[in-house]
Amino acid sequence: MAANTQETRRGRTSVFNLPNQLTTLRLLLSVALFALIHFDFYLTSLALFIIAAGTDWLDGYFARKYNQVTRLGRILDPFADKVIVCGTFIFLAAAPAMHSDRFGVKAWMVVVIVGRELLVTALRSFIEQRGSDFSAKMAGKLKMLLQCVAAGVGLFYLHYPTALDVEQGRFVVDAPPWCDWLLLVSVWSAVVLTVYSGVGYVVAAVKLLRA
Repeated sequence: MAANTQETRRGRTSVFNLPNQLTTLRLLLSVALFALIHFDFYLTSLALFIIAAGTDWLDGYFARKYNQVTRLGRILDPFADKVIVCGTFIFLAAAPAMHSDRFGVKAWMVVVIVGRELLVTALRSFIEQRGSDFSAKMAGKLKMLLQCVAAGVGLFYLHYPTALDVEQGRFVVDAPPWCDWLLLVSVWSAVVLTVYSGVGYVVAAVKLLRA
């Protein structure tokens, strides 16, 4: 009986280890992040976004260093990443000042980003059920980095004063030119690499299925 109790405790400890606790914290931070974006606290939400993105690096670091990789972590970690990144892009595209700006995040961009994540998640689940390895590739990791940069730039961009241009019938963000170009470059870089990495995963999946 005592041995069974110790094994149960070890199992609970391994499941609720530090990496998984950090991942759970990231999910909770995403709720606060979306609330802040909704109420236009863009600089505060940017700081929270950076903290949440930092926990993504930390939980991976601790999981590898202390050999605390668990099945729950393999599921929960990418899920938390997708919630934060995709959720932030959805809120950015919903902001009137963003989707009416020629430099801003458009709805179709969010569809591309979310669609790619859903596709790769489905492919990974299917391939790994067949016993093959379908872990993240370098392009996928770089894609995640660029998406985080684009989301952060978008939040920073929206903190500038916004006014309604009555003649053109759209909102205008009074941001400096360098910020306009930074938003344009970061968002399009993230979208292009999102598509590129998605195609790479599809090609890899086809090769594995044919093998």
